[in-house]
Amino acid sequence: MATPSRYGDAVLAFVVATAVAAILTPLAARLARRVGAISYPSARGLSDRATPELGGLAILAAVVVAAWLWMPTSIALSPTLHGHPGSAGTVHTWVVIAGAALIALVGAIDDARDLHWILKLAGQVGAAVVAVKGGAVITDVTIPFAGGLQFTDAAGPVTVVWLVALMNIVNFSDGVDGLAGGVCTIDGVAFAVIAFNLQGPASAAAVLAAITAGGSLGFLFHNFYPAKVFMGDTGANLLGYLLGVVAVIGSIKTSATLALAVPLLILAVPFLDTGFVVAKRLKYGHAPWSADANHFHHRMARIGFSPRKTVAYLYAWTLMLAGVAIALRFVPYSDHDGHHYNLGWSVVMGVILALALAASVYLVYVLEIFKFRGLRSIQLRRLDPETPEHEIDEAVQRDVETGEFEQVGN
Repeated sequence: MATPSRYGDAVLAFVVATAVAAILTPLAARLARRVGAISYPSARGLSDRATPELGGLAILAAVVVAAWLWMPTSIALSPTLHGHPGSAGTVHTWVVIAGAALIALVGAIDDARDLHWILKLAGQVGAAVVAVKGGAVITDVTIPFAGGLQFTDAAGPVTVVWLVALMNIVNFSDGVDGLAGGVCTIDGVAFAVIAFNLQGPASAAAVLAAITAGGSLGFLFHNFYPAKVFMGDTGANLLGYLLGVVAVIGSIKTSATLALAVPLLILAVPFLDTGFVVAKRLKYGHAPWSADANHFHHRMARIGFSPRKTVAYLYAWTLMLAGVAIALRFVPYSDHDGHHYNLGWSVVMGVILALALAASVYLVYVLEIFKFRGLRSIQLRRLDPETPEHEIDEAVQRDVETGEFEQVGN
């Protein structure tokens, strides 16, 4: 008997999730005003006006509605690691959705009352544990050139760490109008395409990815600069949770050689942003979870990028890396088991990877560092024309390393 295709389900679920989120986001903003969930301008934020939060509640509603219509109550996963008996499993959809509701609730309370970071972390861990109980567990992964890695007793803790990391990574990147919503829309679509490719036309994980993308896109209609509403921790944690679950059941738990590389590429921009910021905090003795203004979007704003231009560059970067992840699955450079390679297509894939790497270096280094150095030098010369050149060079280098400087342009 032929396996039913879910391509149409994914498209319809995406459209309905988009519509529901778009319709309900203004109502979530109205609720935020009533309960005092308002984000006010701050030194580490880029918004210049008081903005209601809780947009994530509309995303949650969109996910619930679309999942009720198009998601099966359970998802049977195929064995991975070439048929290892311990790697198959069943994901219970509504247990996973319950975890989504839990983290959205914790985020909503935080948006309205500003929870202590320990309570927020406890909520994230609790939601991740619910997902694990629902069957979204990383029991094993296939690592390129190394083969299969089984987690056995560590499967649950490894999954919890993965999901909590994704929640915080998306949350950390939510700092300029439209950024997190747009990035999660792109990533959700990319995960849907990859899941269909890895698991076939019956992939329910692909449908969940499409639902996540649709909910994010519907909210985004109200969040483009200048934003009328923010998703808040409610939405950022929720989207991080959902993308983490989709990555587990849609790509990581497969026997494909590049299964682990796929989510790392798709989520590379928020991963790099968070890694950059946390490394800098540790370098200067600050807590990794402390707030600052050293994210990519902050630094791009300081070198003169407008909010729209900042988001456009980060969208383009995300699209490019998601495209590379998709190319790794669709370009026939190998048999995808890592045993046989086609020379011509391998060269094509190598060129794609080289171009992506070059563009990433350009975005991270040239735009941020070279342009900043030039603008900062000009600003310092204007402030004090008598300052020796070597002192200006030292001041610019210090500013680049610490990230502590005033905006140099508009």
